[in-house]
Amino acid sequence: MNNYIEVGKIINTFGIKGELKVVSDFEFKDQVFAKEFTIYIGELKIKEIISNHRVHKNYDLVTLKNYSNINEVLKYKGNKIYVLRNNLNLNSDDYLLSDLIGLEVYDNNTLIGVIIDYDNSLNNVLLKVKGEKTFYLPMVEAYIKKVDINNKRIETINGSDLII
Repeated sequence: MNNYIEVGKIINTFGIKGELKVVSDFEFKDQVFAKEFTIYIGELKIKEIISNHRVHKNYDLVTLKNYSNINEVLKYKGNKIYVLRNNLNLNSDDYLLSDLIGLEVYDNNTLIGVIIDYDNSLNNVLLKVKGEKTFYLPMVEAYIKKVDINNKRIETINGSDLII
């Protein structure tokens, strides 16, 4: 597994005091966008520490330690934000949505496809499954019976009903 996990993208600055406007659908962003949390910005993975975070509309506004002016943070505009997986305090049964890519999907012990992508928008997680046909599987109890990361397998309830 990749040690760096993408958690968002800096789409702009906000105000003149050096805040960064971030779009993120990361499932543990409350843990990541916290005071004193270390993030890594851009392809070069420049290490920065968050000094403040707040939410404005659907965006996360992040202030970095030792930055207080818009001109100092303009260089980060358009870059992705990463964190180290080891810095996430995940429980042994927790997983990231990105961990699901490549897992086989079964319905009544019949392989119906493999997860190739996911969409985590509008508070709904949809897993994109490629089998005979490509379809979306909602991450809800009505369809997901068991997620087994160790055996790279997801068991569904009526998952094959979603194949159209």
